[in-house]
Amino acid sequence: MITALIRSELPRMSGSLRKVGAWVLDGPDRVPGLSAAEVGRRTGTSQATVTRFCRALGLDSYQGLLLELAKEQGQVSAEGPEPRPLGPDIGPDDPLDRLVSVVAGADLQALRRTAESLDLDALDRAARTLAAARRIDVYGVGGSGVIALETEARLFGIGCDARARTEVHAAETSAALLTPADAVVALSHSGATREVLGPLRLAVERGAATIAVTGDPRSPVARTAGIHLGSTSAETGFRRGGFGTRHSVLLILDCLYARVAQLNYPRATAALALTSHIADNHR
Repeated sequence: MITALIRSELPRMSGSLRKVGAWVLDGPDRVPGLSAAEVGRRTGTSQATVTRFCRALGLDSYQGLLLELAKEQGQVSAEGPEPRPLGPDIGPDDPLDRLVSVVAGADLQALRRTAESLDLDALDRAARTLAAARRIDVYGVGGSGVIALETEARLFGIGCDARARTEVHAAETSAALLTPADAVVALSHSGATREVLGPLRLAVERGAATIAVTGDPRSPVARTAGIHLGSTSAETGFRRGGFGTRHSVLLILDCLYARVAQLNYPRATAALALTSHIADNHR
C-alpha cells in the first residue's frame, strides 16, 4: 500500500520532501482532486518538489501517485476503514492510557501493513533457501544485532546450523569461508549499514545464497541480496528508526522460521522433541 511505503520512507527524506509526505499521510483522500502544483502550494513547497517526492517513492510521476492512492482507497473501501491512530507523538504530560494506545496502535498497524505487503513468493524462496542450506550466517549490528541473535535461536532450535554474526570482523571472517551450499540473512532497517553490507557483499562473492530484510527495497543491502523481504516501520514519539520496525521484522522472521520448519518437518519436530525438556529442567 502506498501510504505504508510513504511512512517507511519518510524518515529518510529531506525536509521539503518530508513536508509533502506528511501532508499526504494526513489526508490521502484529498490528494486525487488536486494537481501537483496545488499540492506544492498547500505544502509550502513546489510542483518540482512534489514530482521529486513521487520519484523518491519509485513512481514515474505524480499521476503514478494518484493511481496508487486510488487503488488503496478502493481496497480500504472494500475491507472497511482502518482504525485511525491517535498519532505518532507522545507528549510529556499524556496519560498512560493514551501512551499505551499510541504504542499498541502503531505496532498493530505495522504488523498488518507488513503482512499485507509481504511478498509471499520471496518469503517461500527465502525459506527454501534456508531449509536447504548447509550453514546459515545472520548479520546484524545494534538493534538488528538483537534480532540476529533471536533469528539464530529460532533456526538453531529446529536443527539449522545458524549463527548470528553481530561484530563486523567475525561477520566478514565467516563470510569469507562460505560456499555456494550456504546462506546468509542480512538485517538492516535502513539497508545501508556498512557492517552488514560488507560481509553481505563478501558472501555474494563466495557464491552463498543471500536474503535481506530491510525497510527500504532500494537500499544497498536490498539490492545486493538475491532475495529481499520488506518491513514496515511503527514509529512513535520515542521510537525511531530500527526501534519502530522491530515488531514487523520479527513477524517476517517468525513466518520465515515457521516455513523452514514446515519444509523440514521431520528434522524440525525431532529437534524440538529432543530439546523441549531443557527449559523445564531449569525452572
